[in-house]
Amino acid sequence: MKYLTKAMLTLLMIAGLVFTNGCETKKKPDEAKNVDSVATNKDSTVDSGRAVNDPQILSQLPAVSDMPYILQNTGADFNPTLINPYGKASTYAATTDKAALNLGIYGTDIGYLSVYGKTQDIINTVKSAQKLSDQLGVTQAFEASVQQRFEKNLSNKDSLTKIVNESMRAADNFLKKADRSNTASLVATGAFVEGLYIATQLVEKYPKDLKETGVLTELIKTVIDQKKSLADLIDILKNAKQDASVAEYRKVLESLYETYKGSQLEEKIKSNKGDLRLTDKSIIDIANKVKEIRTKIVM
Repeated sequence: MKYLTKAMLTLLMIAGLVFTNGCETKKKPDEAKNVDSVATNKDSTVDSGRAVNDPQILSQLPAVSDMPYILQNTGADFNPTLINPYGKASTYAATTDKAALNLGIYGTDIGYLSVYGKTQDIINTVKSAQKLSDQLGVTQAFEASVQQRFEKNLSNKDSLTKIVNESMRAADNFLKKADRSNTASLVATGAFVEGLYIATQLVEKYPKDLKETGVLTELIKTVIDQKKSLADLIDILKNAKQDASVAEYRKVLESLYETYKGSQLEEKIKSNKGDLRLTDKSIIDIANKVKEIRTKIVM
């Protein structure tokens, strides 16, 4: 039970840093930002007058943290080769930036494994995430009462969602007091990149001998839809406490954003008169860039 408690704390911590409640990530059209200006305007901010480690800011981290659930809803099959091997965790613990980025990677992997019910792999990946969370010291954010509530509600998804949301606020407050928005932003970066990597790889590895179905189309649309989330994450990195890693990954993600803009896929879909055919070639430049970034993080 002691190990279970620590493992569940890891899941709560990851959820608190990079997962948002799916029903809260949707915004009304008039609340949406002009995403084309977000990634290119050097002076843009998340919200004028508020620090990026404000709990209300961090609670609006990119909706791509829900990617495992989105992928399952497309009807895509589980692919075990896409997750980062859990045995590599010890190689990331030496530096804070690597630990933070790969904690985000493992966080998304845990979500991906969870929605497909891969229990043993979840346990192994949680152990890896635990090493990194201990290295970062973020599990200190959770009180014993939160642990007990989580253990009592393991079979109640609605209650777990509520607990996760409360834990998210606890993690936000912990990082705010510790002035560690740079750490939070790197965890979010790792989570975003891994979700997008899994999605693009599912498209790339879609069996060529199978007739194209709605599954492939939905996967491609899922990738295209992440442009707004990418812009949000870039904005968060711009306004986080600056260090070399934050600046480096902001530039890396800005380059990915330019690749999205260059594809003009959103415009093509909007102007489509019924003859547009989405294939794996439609997002090949995006997929290649994401793979490059992901390799940089997990190497």
